[in-house]
Amino acid sequence: MKKLKYILLLLPFIISCNKEVKPKVTFIELGSVKCIPCQKMQKVIAQVNEKYPEKVKTVFYDVWTKEGEPYADKYQINLIPTQVFLDENGKEYFRHEGYFPFEELKKVLHQKF
Repeated sequence: MKKLKYILLLLPFIISCNKEVKPKVTFIELGSVKCIPCQKMQKVIAQVNEKYPEKVKTVFYDVWTKEGEPYADKYQINLIPTQVFLDENGKEYFRHEGYFPFEELKKVLHQKF
């Protein structure tokens, strides 16, 4: 009987753990590993991943590679690095060109949560 009570108590937790958490924001970084300001953005991306692991999905495209080049066209970028922010419905709500310090970037993220 005690085992059954224990299982019933844990059931809501187990179910909630299996649910996929949908991020509030998708942060897309379009740059290159060979670009100095883009390299600096990698540290910012790491900070975002550390501080907002469930609220923000981060994506990096190296637009100087064959695999990443189509994303430069898709997002119509003019220079790198470029950051594109999508809401939970996939609609772009903010765009920035150049290095984007973490403290400034946080303000953009907080518009959606």
